[in-house]
Amino acid sequence: MKYSTISFPGLGIQWNPGRGIQIGSFTIYYYALIIALGVMLAVMYALKRCKQFGLKQDDILDGVLWILPVAVICARAYYCIFSWDSYKNDLLSLFNIRKGGLAIYGGVIGAALCVIVHCRIKKISLLATLDMVALGFLIGQALGRWGNFFNREAFGAATESFLRMGLLNTTTGEFEYYHPTFLYESLWNAAGFVLLHLLSKRRRYDGQIALGYVAWYGLGRTFIEGLRMDSLYWGAFRVSQLLAAVSCFIAAVILIVLAFRPHDEKKLFVNKLAIQETEEKEVEDNA
Repeated sequence: MKYSTISFPGLGIQWNPGRGIQIGSFTIYYYALIIALGVMLAVMYALKRCKQFGLKQDDILDGVLWILPVAVICARAYYCIFSWDSYKNDLLSLFNIRKGGLAIYGGVIGAALCVIVHCRIKKISLLATLDMVALGFLIGQALGRWGNFFNREAFGAATESFLRMGLLNTTTGEFEYYHPTFLYESLWNAAGFVLLHLLSKRRRYDGQIALGYVAWYGLGRTFIEGLRMDSLYWGAFRVSQLLAAVSCFIAAVILIVLAFRPHDEKKLFVNKLAIQETEEKEVEDNA
């Protein structure tokens, strides 16, 4: 099957990529490969930095093995719930994710709930773990949005801006230009990762990075979602835009309140563990 050319005339770019690698009658979609790459890089980053949050590599790997599949299921469920009219007459299509239909917010919510359970089982700090997970989310989301590029989806309204993206309208046979909202969100998430990565090295309390993620991502998604043509609706509201705005506001308020409160760095989970280990070593030496 042939796919249309994608152009960015303001940047002098024109390209006609396929949607995947064809092996016989089976197609490995670029979307899946990009998502897999994003997850892999997020896990590698977490494994490299987990000790700075008081976490062990085994805790990260054990969590990924079961949290990731659940997050995918939740991402699918979120999409299908708010697109029910497209599935209600063919329930088996609910399970056909190869045709698309994953919502990032569903995956984030599902993963966050799983992290809560994981931390209770492992008896590790929930807030410290969420800080680590939030940074991984930004890596995965920044890369994952490029899967939308290959799928020629998640674009915005018509525009003549410098960054406009040209796609062929298969109905009219004419090129039309849209906001590349996948690109906006990818760049926003990449900037958020850099910002929060630097902040995480000077964090004052556990949970600070997770709150920063909710505020940063929510702020960007609130505006970017307003440009999209394929939003999921709840009545008259774009459901992801509403969720983004509310979550951003709540996280920002909490961050502002906590910014004016004193914080003892000894209470950071990683520092509490270090103090505990030091005390245990002293006891052993004196025994």
